[in-house]
Amino acid sequence: MYFAVRFRYLLAVLLLNGIWCARSAGQNLNMFAAQQNQPDPCYSEPGGQPRRCVPDFVNAAFGVPVEASSTCGTPPSRFCALSSGDEGERQRNCFVCDANQPKRRHPPEYLTDLHNPNNLTCWQSEPFTANPHNVSLHLALGKMYELTYISLEFCSLRPDSMSILKSQDYGKTWQPYHYYSSQCRKVYGQTKNAPITKQNEQEAICTDILSTELAPVAGAGSRVAFSSLEGRPSAFDFDNSPVLQDWVTATDVKVIFNRLPSLGDEELDDSIRESFYYAVSDFSVGGRCKCNGHASRCIKDRDGNPVCDCKHNTAGAECEMCKPFHYDRPWARATTKEANECVPCNCNLHARKCRFNMELYKLSGRKSGGVCLNCRHNTAGRYCHYCKEGFYRDEAKPITHRKACKACNCHPVGSSGTVCNQTTGQCPCKDGVTGMTCNRCAKGYQQSRSTIAPCITTVVPNLDGQDLEWGDSEITGIPPPEHSITNSPPPEEPPPGECPDCTKSTKISHKRYCKTDYVIQAHVLSREMGEEFVKFTINVMSVFKRGSQRIRRGDQFLFVPRQDLTCKCPKLRLGKKYLILGANNENPDQDGLYADSKSIVLQWRDDWNRRMRKIRRKARDC
Repeated sequence: MYFAVRFRYLLAVLLLNGIWCARSAGQNLNMFAAQQNQPDPCYSEPGGQPRRCVPDFVNAAFGVPVEASSTCGTPPSRFCALSSGDEGERQRNCFVCDANQPKRRHPPEYLTDLHNPNNLTCWQSEPFTANPHNVSLHLALGKMYELTYISLEFCSLRPDSMSILKSQDYGKTWQPYHYYSSQCRKVYGQTKNAPITKQNEQEAICTDILSTELAPVAGAGSRVAFSSLEGRPSAFDFDNSPVLQDWVTATDVKVIFNRLPSLGDEELDDSIRESFYYAVSDFSVGGRCKCNGHASRCIKDRDGNPVCDCKHNTAGAECEMCKPFHYDRPWARATTKEANECVPCNCNLHARKCRFNMELYKLSGRKSGGVCLNCRHNTAGRYCHYCKEGFYRDEAKPITHRKACKACNCHPVGSSGTVCNQTTGQCPCKDGVTGMTCNRCAKGYQQSRSTIAPCITTVVPNLDGQDLEWGDSEITGIPPPEHSITNSPPPEEPPPGECPDCTKSTKISHKRYCKTDYVIQAHVLSREMGEEFVKFTINVMSVFKRGSQRIRRGDQFLFVPRQDLTCKCPKLRLGKKYLILGANNENPDQDGLYADSKSIVLQWRDDWNRRMRKIRRKARDC
């Protein structure tokens, strides 16, 4: 019976523990999920609108090494602590400071360690006999902070005079922050407790270090605290006061003890002077990592240095600038009313860089000051919002499209310029010339041999029109030409039934490749009429098969029978690129290539390069 009851008891305990563990695990998972889904303080919820955010308030000095100009213990030295007896008399308790003894050392690390009032650890300078004046403590914060207070808690008598300085350039230069002294005029040349106005709120003043309730011989727990904004007139409008924003900013803090407390025994022997030294148990600096309202935390960069985790499209160690391409309005510090986030430039996806122009920003009513740089895709303008000269707008595509601007392609002879209408694309045509690109003669005009007046009036207008280009000259979206402009007279029309059969194949196969003597890609440059042949000047761009003529790249002649060309077999147009498969030229009087109605002439396509290389590899066994 006993064992049965015992077993039931243990089972109940195990079940309760299981339920508790399950609940704890669930709570831990919920806590983890909550941590993962924490909202960003720099953006409002809901909506995600930018808003001012600041890092947490911290003791910026905690755990940070302090450089002290004087520390006791090397070599070991004797010091005495003053205290008051029951009847008010001064008593001395003497000790030894030894840097090699853990319980007797007083290093600078004790200044910024965890402060425990019940177990004080104190840094201590050498006694009065060794170094009487100007002992300094230097605290390097590692980045810019906005300071709220600087606090020192003493383990010894407070100094008679001390000064606090700050640096904004990592210790290169120093600026007075506050003075403490019983003799401000004598020690620092300052008026004691001078009034602070808007005109001098960025200047250090001097106050009496003994003007507190603590007695001048106070020991452990005697504290001196400086508030950076106390008594400053603009403190209540801090967001709109650049002077005070600069006043509270520091990268380094230095405390200089300029004078020991005076008890009227300066002429006493060294045994008495051993009671005079500086000792501090806590050195605290309260403030926030300076991020100008654009970050909620500071993180470590790749080099281990603290930097702001910038939001609102800002950048820099203190979020003090806009990140690249976000220059449409000037950088500004965030306030409780305005986040002042940086705005990207509007370049319609055609530029990667821009700059800020203050004059344009003012002219726009302080809305936009970005100027796009190096517009791409044939665009131009401050926003890359129109086509550059020589191109016109394709209304079928949005301005953000890569091909929103089309080339004018104005005919070099028929047009009076290379710049077309940027809306319609119409080129400026010479008299008697028509067409979108000015590439044909109008009705009632015929082609001349002049490049100045390429089209002249005819005595009897040719109402049917005449195709002056050997091949299909119709351009998509434009009616067939009346008289196309070329740089040589048109060929005569052949008598009916005299045109030979034309090779109409548009496919390039391994078999056709092997049957031809040469295969080239050529650009037609010009032509010259002859009685039996038309001589073209071509630029051989690629040679896929050389044949016995050992063809090389560059300018060469291509001879075509005039009758074949008149029959548009093959079709060749000036300025076009072709893939030509032909036979060797057997005419010894012609120094060049040969093509006729049996040759294959196809207008070149850019995607054929890969295909032709593949055919050439397969045709090595031809």
